[in-house]
Amino acid sequence: MIDTAIVVGIIRILFVCIIITAAYIISTRNLLSVVSVYALQSLTLVCIALALFSLEGSIILLAIAVVTFVSKVIIIPYFIATIQEKIRIKRDIEFHYLNPTTSLLISMALMLVIYMALSRIVPETPTRDSLFLFGAVLGISLMMMGMMVTFSRKRAITKVLGFLSMENGVLLFGMFVTELPFIIEFLIIIDLIILVILTTILSVGIDSTLEDYHKRLHRFHLLEDSEEAP
Repeated sequence: MIDTAIVVGIIRILFVCIIITAAYIISTRNLLSVVSVYALQSLTLVCIALALFSLEGSIILLAIAVVTFVSKVIIIPYFIATIQEKIRIKRDIEFHYLNPTTSLLISMALMLVIYMALSRIVPETPTRDSLFLFGAVLGISLMMMGMMVTFSRKRAITKVLGFLSMENGVLLFGMFVTELPFIIEFLIIIDLIILVILTTILSVGIDSTLEDYHKRLHRFHLLEDSEEAP
């Protein structure tokens, strides 16, 4: 039997990792680094789900950990990184409204406000419920930080990573506040994969005519020749 205090300590360390990865995503300009850090953030959520599974024994937490690992740690990052390499966009240096420093300061302020608000709603509680409080605060904060990435960046790929980070916040909030039904989490992941595919298409051809778009797909090797010369 794993000591509860050890598991709680591990979860708190993982909370710190979530904060660091969220801050990095919201501030960095290197797209490959953002994809890697998103995968690391998702892996951290997998570890949190497994830690909670060791405490509660809920099979739903184990299923969420497996699905999250396969989809968010392997499939989605690999797909985005591959397409990003094909379209040869290395950095996202243009920002709407908020620069990285301002975004980080607003994120810190949001976390403080959310913590103060939830602390007033939730009275002093035992250790397990204190994890519930911090998990809820981080979940909502991660959603807000992902939203800021979506609104402050110009590249479509970076905006999608903001949406993906928001969904990680929903997942984190669901693990601590309410038991998110597994089927809902699975459907959300399917929607995210579709979103990534559509964004990839738009990233390549949103500013081109149909003919130019077709040429771009061939140039990036995203579309094979369907007609061979006789």
